[in-house]
Amino acid sequence: MTSAALEILGLGLGILGWVGVILACGLPMWQVSAFIDVNIVVAQTIWEGLWMNCVVQSTGQMQCKVYDSILALRPEVQAGRALTVVVALLGLVALMVTVVGAQCTNCIRPGKMKSRVVIAGGAIYILCGVLVLIPLCWFANIVISDFYDPTVPSSQKREMGAALYIGWAATALLLFGGCLICCCSCSQRDETSFPVKYSAPRRPTSNGEYDKKNYV
Repeated sequence: MTSAALEILGLGLGILGWVGVILACGLPMWQVSAFIDVNIVVAQTIWEGLWMNCVVQSTGQMQCKVYDSILALRPEVQAGRALTVVVALLGLVALMVTVVGAQCTNCIRPGKMKSRVVIAGGAIYILCGVLVLIPLCWFANIVISDFYDPTVPSSQKREMGAALYIGWAATALLLFGGCLICCCSCSQRDETSFPVKYSAPRRPTSNGEYDKKNYV
């Protein structure tokens, strides 16, 4: 019962991480304007995401523009698009696989196959966490490198946006949830791999010999 509860907890964490990845993918705040030097007081803030750029005026008005050409995008943006979309699709697959093999469902008969299906779902969640970590760290490295590069003008320096932090939190949930699902399923499979067998005690008959029906 405890392993089933932990399995449900891992599934819930995986779902939250999957939703976080989708949210981070759609938000245009992967990079934001850095307020340094002459940019301390500005009339607008620039947000840059995977799909669009947004300009937020000091009056509260916001204008967003979707990128015109995919091929003209920077390599990190193209990779971020591809990987986040792949993770979103894999997260859906992991959800269906885990639910099919979960202890609380009867889609598959209890046994080794059921545990293997759940382990596969947890492994897919772990794979999702690793894949989404690539564009997040890539963007963070570029932002930090440009921020401390003296050759980059102050007006072009950026800071890490909220989407990166949401993505890192989603990555942690995916990895932890996937590991929890796999560990619970492995422990359950170990418990059911060696069932306890009982045999009837051998009793001698009236003539001093053991009854043949006691031998199975």
